Amino acid sequence: MEGSERREKLLDILKNSKEPVSGSELAGKLGVSRQVIVQDIALLRAVNKNILSTTKGYILYYQESQKVNRCFLVKHTTEQIEDELLTIVDNGGKVLDVIVSHEIYGEISTNLIISNRQDVYDFAMKIKQKKTVPLKELTDGIHLHTVEADTETILDNIEAALRRKNYLLTFGHDIDKIT
Repeated sequence: MEGSERREKLLDILKNSKEPVSGSELAGKLGVSRQVIVQDIALLRAVNKNILSTTKGYILYYQESQKVNRCFLVKHTTEQIEDELLTIVDNGGKVLDVIVSHEIYGEISTNLIISNRQDVYDFAMKIKQKKTVPLKELTDGIHLHTVEADTETILDNIEAALRRKNYLLTFGHDIDKIT
């Protein structure tokens, strides 16, 4: 199978999947190595295919036009990650990413695509099992999440819930006190 045909099949697999598909699974289905899949994904992204790489695998992402999003600046401990993410999804939000601003490396971000409690539990379990350091640890716990929701009211409710739990920072005011 030629590269262009393989990439079309790869896109078809992603289009027909509601969940992320791992690179290993894609490689198995297409009879190539995982490295070939990584290269194919890069080529597809270069022609404006919106393929996100998440902790669970690759997903073709379409942002629905009626959805709204907002960035929340937050700070919490590693032990509070699960509670923070549950606060967002339980209030109707979808956590699209995590972003930190590192003094040496600049902005570092990764897609999360966490939209329900199971996604939160899976993410928290992966952190514990892999004994990895969350990205927020590079910046003393301070990070951003882009959150998507159906309405501005839902985003307002998420903001209020994060504020009640003292996770929410205010751009400018709280940052000036920390730095």
